Amino acid sequence: MILKDIWLDVSAVKERDPAARSKLEVLLLYQGVHALIWHRFAHWFYQHRMFFIARFISQLARFFTLIEIHPGAQMGHGILIDHGCGVVIGETTVVGDNCTIYQGVTLGGVGLNKGKRHPTLGNNVTVGAGAKILGSFEVGDNCTIAANAVLLKPLESNVTAVGIPARAVKIDGVPLPKKESNLVTMDHYCKMEERVRDMEETLLKLQKELSSYREKEGAIQTEASPEERSEEEGNRE
Repeated sequence: MILKDIWLDVSAVKERDPAARSKLEVLLLYQGVHALIWHRFAHWFYQHRMFFIARFISQLARFFTLIEIHPGAQMGHGILIDHGCGVVIGETTVVGDNCTIYQGVTLGGVGLNKGKRHPTLGNNVTVGAGAKILGSFEVGDNCTIAANAVLLKPLESNVTAVGIPARAVKIDGVPLPKKESNLVTMDHYCKMEERVRDMEETLLKLQKELSSYREKEGAIQTEASPEERSEEEGNRE
C-alpha cells in the first residue's frame, strides 16, 4: 500500500510538473516526493501508536527536505508538493487526492485545545506559494487558494480565493461581482486632499476679487464730489 501511494505521488509530479523529465528523476531528485515517502512510513508508525518513532522519522524528513509534515496528518494520493521549502502541515490536517501544494504553505491550527484543529482539503485543491490555511474547517473540491492568501473560513467546491483574509473571487471559473467597500483607502485621502486644495485656491481667488472690488468702490467714493455724496446720502435716506 505504501509503495502504491509513493508511485502515485511520483506519477502525479510527472504529469503536473512541466519541468519533470522522467519518473526516475522525480523519484530521486524531488524533495516533495521524498518528504511524502518519509511521511508514509512515519504515518504507519503513528497509526500503530509508535509515536516516538513516527516523530523521529518526520524530524529526519524535515532536516533533509525542509518540509515538515506531522506524522498524524492524513495525506491522499497523487499529491504534488512543488519546490516545497517551508511547507508545514499540522497533526490533524487532511489532504485529499491530487492536491498541489507550493512552497511556504502552512496548513495550521488555531487554539491550544486537543482534537481536530487543522484544515481538511478536498480533492484537486491547489494552494499557492506562501498561503496560510488556519483552523478546523473544510475546503471543497477543486478550490484554488492564491499565493500569500490567509484563509480562515470554509470554502465551497470550485472556488478561487485571494487576499488577507482570503475571500472568494471566482466560482466555477466565473468572476464574482465586486462589492463596494466603505473603507477609506489612501486613494480616497489623496482625492480628498486634491479637492480641498482646489477649494482653497477658489476661495483665495474669490477673496482677491472681493478685496479688489472693495478697493475700487472706495476709490470711486473718494473721487466723488460733495454734491454727489449728499445726493447719494439723500437717496439712501
